[in-house]
Amino acid sequence: MSINQSLRPVTTEKRDHIYIGGCDTVELAKKYGTPLYILDEETIRGICREYKSAFRDYKNIRMMYACKSLCNLAVLRIVDDEGFGFDTVSSGEIYTAYKAGVNMEKVLFNGNNKSSEEVELALDLGVGRFSVDNFYEAELLNRFAQDKGKTVDVLLRITPGIECHTHDYIQTGQVDSKFGFDLSQVDEIINLIKIDYNNLNLKGIHAHIGSQIFETRSYYDEVEILIKEIARIKTVHGIALEEMNIGGGLGVKYTENDCPPSVEELANAVTEAMKQALEKYSIEEPVIYIEPGRSVISTAGVTLYTVGSFKDIPGVRKYVALDGGMADNPRPSMYQAKYTAEVANRMNNSETEIVTLAGRYCESGDILIENIELPCLETGDIVCVYNTGAYNYSMASNYNRVPKPAMVLVNNSQSDMIVSRESLEDLTARENIPDRLRQQ
Repeated sequence: MSINQSLRPVTTEKRDHIYIGGCDTVELAKKYGTPLYILDEETIRGICREYKSAFRDYKNIRMMYACKSLCNLAVLRIVDDEGFGFDTVSSGEIYTAYKAGVNMEKVLFNGNNKSSEEVELALDLGVGRFSVDNFYEAELLNRFAQDKGKTVDVLLRITPGIECHTHDYIQTGQVDSKFGFDLSQVDEIINLIKIDYNNLNLKGIHAHIGSQIFETRSYYDEVEILIKEIARIKTVHGIALEEMNIGGGLGVKYTENDCPPSVEELANAVTEAMKQALEKYSIEEPVIYIEPGRSVISTAGVTLYTVGSFKDIPGVRKYVALDGGMADNPRPSMYQAKYTAEVANRMNNSETEIVTLAGRYCESGDILIENIELPCLETGDIVCVYNTGAYNYSMASNYNRVPKPAMVLVNNSQSDMIVSRESLEDLTARENIPDRLRQQ
């Protein structure tokens, strides 16, 4: 079984308590407080190695970690150590990669509305690739590169017209999308690059069809469309593109009902589609870039919460309030995402009840998990929610003026703080009262 098909980190042990990375999660909650994000290093490294092994038969493959799923110094160091490059979408992600000490040639800058300041920073820090999303950006990037006397390697991001079966908010490849050039616009942008934008070096094309994808057929269709377009560009423009970025999007298992494809199944689909398309369109084998994010980091993460208050409505439901919620995990409220949880300190309890795990924030929609069967809970119990590595901390907020949680990396019975818990002082550190408001 592939790691992305597991509900729990690979080192999870159920003794009297839940152990991850050899560490007792109940003791971690006592030491670091809750809510607490925990990442299992062995799980991260394991899935990275699965990706490299699965694509072993396609020699021209480059793995790029999608930083938006979770970006901090320690995570980028681990992923860099496993030989991945980085797909970034902001100056913050670029700067984090730089501070983590990665080779900036392995960094791609993606996104649909890059600012002048972000483009300049990326050029100054030596980002290796830009995925050009629109006409405005092409002109902007060429102008800055020209001013700095640089030639920049670029990919054209296109929308391939594929609608994969996932949540509407995380589809990105359909025709009606804010991302990329429509296929009808490709000739125009290529002509601009050939004639006017002499500081842009066109290397390939880039597409992304969505996130939390469960159907490998979508990748077959994407590869076919991209190879066909590469062949057409060669015929029409005389340009032999060397690179093809197919994005990421492989799904993970949040509940027992989820059945995502394995990494091996993804690799088989992509390589078989490549073989067929290359034969059909008679072009040279391009370098393939693939950008997994969620499937690299999600399973490695869990979040610990402490049980607080209760509200039992006879004949309706029993609410159990936790000390976190939609600010540290907005996905249930935003995407109606489902999760799996266990009670870390009650592994041996047989008496159970159906409850709804509610967050502590002032929103009726702040519900983490509805109607879950758990051991009978008491105030102070520790609830462990699985598969929270991706898009939890990276989308976290200070809603209700609550400080963001800490994050701990575990491995071989050792725990290390990799993101400190925010303090109340942190919440006001960048704020100021104008002098005129101080006057009495």
